[in-house]
Amino acid sequence: MSRIHEALKKAEQERAISQNSPVMPGPAVTPTPAAMGSEDGLYSAAQAVIATAEAPLAADVPSFAGGSGPDAVLSRCARMQWEPEKKTMLFLNGNDAGRGMEEFRTLRSRLYLARERMPLKKILVTSALPKEGKSFTAANLAQVMAKQHGRRVLLIDADLRGPRLHTMLGTVAVPGLSDYLLGSQDEFAVMQRGPMENLLFIPSGTQVSAPAELVANDRFKLLLQRLEPLFDWIVIDSPPAVPVSDASILAKICEGVLIVARSNSTPADIARRAREEFSEQALVGVVLNGMNQPAGDYSQYYYETYIKTTTESKS
Repeated sequence: MSRIHEALKKAEQERAISQNSPVMPGPAVTPTPAAMGSEDGLYSAAQAVIATAEAPLAADVPSFAGGSGPDAVLSRCARMQWEPEKKTMLFLNGNDAGRGMEEFRTLRSRLYLARERMPLKKILVTSALPKEGKSFTAANLAQVMAKQHGRRVLLIDADLRGPRLHTMLGTVAVPGLSDYLLGSQDEFAVMQRGPMENLLFIPSGTQVSAPAELVANDRFKLLLQRLEPLFDWIVIDSPPAVPVSDASILAKICEGVLIVARSNSTPADIARRAREEFSEQALVGVVLNGMNQPAGDYSQYYYETYIKTTTESKS
């Protein structure tokens, strides 16, 4: 029996024991897509600023093709009819060569290169302050990773204070993460399948009054332990790092942190405070969002990504 099947069997046994009853599939959900909107200035065209060569696929990542094993387990998740925002959900709008898409392919390549040097599967995406583009970055990063053949990605909205991902994806927020953390739903009841076959989504869930305490409980760590064998990447959108403590709590159960900063918006001292919330080992990169581009035919905005390398010399 393969390691992934052993992990699945163990997870099923542990959950059945903890609930003192057989694990049952989550109920079917009829979606009522949320009203859609957009964040002003969050995205306009893009221009490549770093190398775009794709990293080779890792040979040891298991395939999820076929009708048994992980596919059979994940088929228990609700199939939803998402209605994504066409402006911000770049890889769900039917255009394979749209503006801004190449930058996310480049970011994906850089993360694969980073994974050659360090364990990296669970990535936390945060920002110093609200409305800097972290949810936009998390959602499109998950989409571009799921675009690769045979790669399965889980996107989690862990911003229980101001969730945006369900609106951007055009789906429902409940049941979701908070419902799992409260113990009212199992992991398969809160996961959704959408139009992109290899992308699954856990929305924020029912609104709660004490989100920091909820994300700090051991059930979030247990959730990731159970689901990690099923996915090649897990992308987690968290609240901003400076105003609240949630991001620093969540970073402890992830291998890497991406910080999103907005050009001509994020104060330098606030950006430094956000950086100080995470260890040097945890920070894998910074995404600079919304930088004004000089006059040209291609774009008004572009994204720069600075991915930390572990081989750079110390001066």
